[in-house]
Amino acid sequence: MRSRRPSASKLDNGGNRSLQAPDCRQSIEVALATGFFTYDSEMRLAPQDARTYFVTAVTAQRRSLFQVTATAELLEQTILDYRGQGKFLLHAFDIMPDHFHALITPAPQVSLEKTLQFIKGGFSFRLKSKHDVWMRSFNESQVVSEEKFINSLHYIEANPVRRGLAATPNEYRFSSATCGPLDPMPSHFAQK
Repeated sequence: MRSRRPSASKLDNGGNRSLQAPDCRQSIEVALATGFFTYDSEMRLAPQDARTYFVTAVTAQRRSLFQVTATAELLEQTILDYRGQGKFLLHAFDIMPDHFHALITPAPQVSLEKTLQFIKGGFSFRLKSKHDVWMRSFNESQVVSEEKFINSLHYIEANPVRRGLAATPNEYRFSSATCGPLDPMPSHFAQK
């Protein structure tokens, strides 16, 4: 004997069969009561000693937005403004014609994604461009040792030299190598 599956169809007033969605209200109420759909409203962040990152963000279609001095200055000012607000520690950065690199440690209550949203979104808002400014994502690499921190810092500050934009790191205008002291290496690296 063939079993018959329950049908979600009913007859309407004219005698025609119409499909109706099954009533899921009870299922949702059970799920809510058991905590199935609940989540912690506080984002869980990694311990502060694991929150230093080497990040790269690239302009949309790799346009050379930052070849224009005023645009590069605007990005630099945006980064320094959010650093000044305590959103993150800034250990090193460079602004290349179509991307930027930064070595950052987000503040304890700020996620890495939010940190990049401050920088990229804050810059885009200030620029007031009618076109896309950034590629949608960013690249990040977690810095887990003093050696990786130092290598990342050297990579960032030597990048303009490798690209032929300056003869030495401190000749390149839009780099932490020339803008003076930034935030020092986090102390937890020296303790390891």
